[in-house]
Amino acid sequence: MSSTVYDSLLFRDMFGTPGMRDVFSDEAYVRRIIDTETALARAEAAVGLVPADAAARITATASFEGLDQERLRRETDIVGYPILPIVEQLSEQCGDDGGFIHWGATTQDIMDTATMLQCKEGLRIVGEQLDAVRAAVAGLAEAHLNTITAGRTHLQHALPVTFGFRAAVWLSALDRHSERLAQVAQRALMVQFGGAAGTLASLGTGPEGLEVRAGLAAELGLRDPEITWHVARDGVTEIVTLLASVGASLGKIALDVMLMCSSEFGEAAEPFVMGRGASSTMPQKRNPISCELMLAAAKMLRDKSSTMLDAMIQDFERATGPWHLEWATVPESFLLISSSLHQAEFMLSGLEVDADRMRANTRLTGGLIVAEAVMMAVAPALGRQRAHTVVYGACKAAIESRTTLEEQLLAEPILVEKLGAARIHGLCEPSGYLGSAGEMTKQVLAAHGR
Repeated sequence: MSSTVYDSLLFRDMFGTPGMRDVFSDEAYVRRIIDTETALARAEAAVGLVPADAAARITATASFEGLDQERLRRETDIVGYPILPIVEQLSEQCGDDGGFIHWGATTQDIMDTATMLQCKEGLRIVGEQLDAVRAAVAGLAEAHLNTITAGRTHLQHALPVTFGFRAAVWLSALDRHSERLAQVAQRALMVQFGGAAGTLASLGTGPEGLEVRAGLAAELGLRDPEITWHVARDGVTEIVTLLASVGASLGKIALDVMLMCSSEFGEAAEPFVMGRGASSTMPQKRNPISCELMLAAAKMLRDKSSTMLDAMIQDFERATGPWHLEWATVPESFLLISSSLHQAEFMLSGLEVDADRMRANTRLTGGLIVAEAVMMAVAPALGRQRAHTVVYGACKAAIESRTTLEEQLLAEPILVEKLGAARIHGLCEPSGYLGSAGEMTKQVLAAHGR
């Protein structure tokens, strides 16, 4: 039986996706280790450190299928790392050529590089998923460019906005995350090859060490760094922190949608699937399951980011413990963000939006939502502070008497004198006080390519 939500038969697709699990499976990791070892042999052959024919035979012979998995598990538990057990078995597979495997490398070189290859594929998947979510959000912003809804601050009605504007705010953050994903891939996906203390001393004092590292990077499609990063973990931390940031933006969307789905708001609903979000006792329930999972992922990813920041503090040229934190944190971070993005695409691409309920909700407070509109309209005549005081009094009277703001505004002689009844009536229409919401929404959509 599994012991975590990441591999549980019941929960694993709520906290990961099959595609991302494949990327970070044991088999995938060991295959990336073999890829690194064989690429290293080829890179070293290119500069004359390893016989070219031996490197070719190593590449052709070393295989995952030839490994004794139970032996590998047992010996990894004894050694504390999988590289020595893997290298021993690969060397056995390759016979006399096996002596050239792992030439000049250290365990962390191979493990870090294998992790970078996993992260490379993981970031590609995240990018594709994020593109799908961005497309869904852009569709909402475009479709609801003129859908009036209540803008809320501190969970209170503030000013009228459009649902398109709200979705465009979501989209703007996701578009920036898309840019960051491209940047982090260029900056942080680095090959690791430094030898025992990071100096490449085992390859001599000539240029061969750096030439091998550059060749290894080229073989694997990773960046060749300026210096060994065994204890400079900012790149891995940046990747995880970015995933956490994307997750937090998705969590913000989830929170907004969950609130709109509440019975009192009734402005939105997650896509209907028979039985989804059902209660075991209350037949009427339609709980926002996707939003709940997105919010949970955001909170869990925050802790992953925190763990990585802690793991950056490492001693001298090789860490005593902090590196091990990454072994759990990196795969789990990718699983969580892939799940959150999957849930977001499902939820947002089929989100049911009740435009009529949104507009009706702007009237819940009897017009108080446009109080600022009236204040700013009369401010040129009365001065801003006096205008605020007069309109504030009208708002107070409307709340206490349970009448509308328009009724109380019309009861203020100074407002009628300066604005007139017709102007007051027009100012009480929410659609007339949207500012630049529409234009900003269009600008976000244009930047997105819509």
